[in-house]
Amino acid sequence: MPIDISQIPSPCYVLEERLLRRNLELLNRVQTESGASIIVALKGFSMYATFSMVKQYLSGATASSLNETRLIVEEMGCLAHTYCPAYKPAEFEQIMANSSHITFNSLNQWNQFKDQVQGFERKISCGIRINPQYAEVETDMYNPCIVGSRLGVTRELLGKELPEGIEGLHSHTLCENDSYTLERTLVHIEDKFGDLLHQVKWLNLGGGHLMTREGYNHEHLIALIKRLRETYNIEIILEPGSAIGWQTGYLTSTVLDIVDAQGVDVAILDVSFAAHMPDTLEMPYKPRIWGATDAVEGKPTYRMGGMTCLAGDYMGDYSFDKPLQVGDSVVFDDMIHYTMVKTTTFNGVGLPSIGIWKENDEFKLLKSFGYETYKDRI
Repeated sequence: MPIDISQIPSPCYVLEERLLRRNLELLNRVQTESGASIIVALKGFSMYATFSMVKQYLSGATASSLNETRLIVEEMGCLAHTYCPAYKPAEFEQIMANSSHITFNSLNQWNQFKDQVQGFERKISCGIRINPQYAEVETDMYNPCIVGSRLGVTRELLGKELPEGIEGLHSHTLCENDSYTLERTLVHIEDKFGDLLHQVKWLNLGGGHLMTREGYNHEHLIALIKRLRETYNIEIILEPGSAIGWQTGYLTSTVLDIVDAQGVDVAILDVSFAAHMPDTLEMPYKPRIWGATDAVEGKPTYRMGGMTCLAGDYMGDYSFDKPLQVGDSVVFDDMIHYTMVKTTTFNGVGLPSIGIWKENDEFKLLKSFGYETYKDRI
């Protein structure tokens, strides 16, 4: 049954509970059949109102900051797998308290904090992030293997033996990729670091595994994971972000005005691409809109304008079956992953509300944001 937009405020991020469960069931099947541990990456999906469901299917969660570790402990009830490009000394004690695994970005960081880790009251499994110097990521902003990347240790910086106390290696070079990209990446990981894989207990292959995208070959991924586990006698960890929230929900908006911009019809909305959908400008990509297509000659066609004063806060062009009117709803599809985690209040623009379309076909508003949210952030 389609959701009833009239029940939902504008603007609002809306997650469909049944769609999230569908993704989690698929991820759990891969996890069960491959023997891997699949954990949710909060940097891509941190809608903690759903964590009671997420933890029924996945093995845990991964954090990239002290705040994310705390959210995992408080809302998922487990310790975090933690990786940060660098740790603040003032925060590290609490990072340890909230973490079961800690990955260090450099040998310098490991040497700085190893005595604290080894003297901690509880065992923490520690790893080093590696850079295999291979990634199939077209946008440099998202490519951790470009020359000069600060992320991970290249092979020549590691000796024949890993430092005592290092139990894992962590590689994150994928970005919404498939299992065949992973297979090609593993060639480089094993060529450069294969000898070290025999020395560790786990290999974390990071995120970017878009297992919930239509057409993804799950059997191929399962076979890759099984081979790695058997070859090196190690645990394999995957921490997808996009795959959790992929195609699970929407961002509702309303047309506030329609202007003639030198022959271009622009529908100005109560949302912002820059503030509410930043990946559309950073990646970039053109989001889908319900009931719209790319521009078609002869059909009512509009550029979508955001409500900030940023000149580039727009997306175009879309054609509709009938002309838009002020007050019409415009719904952006697939707006749950890498949206809420990146929103800003630039220009003082209010943040969209957050809600869930429940499995019983009722809408539940989780939260709305007002002036205090804006003021608290500046």
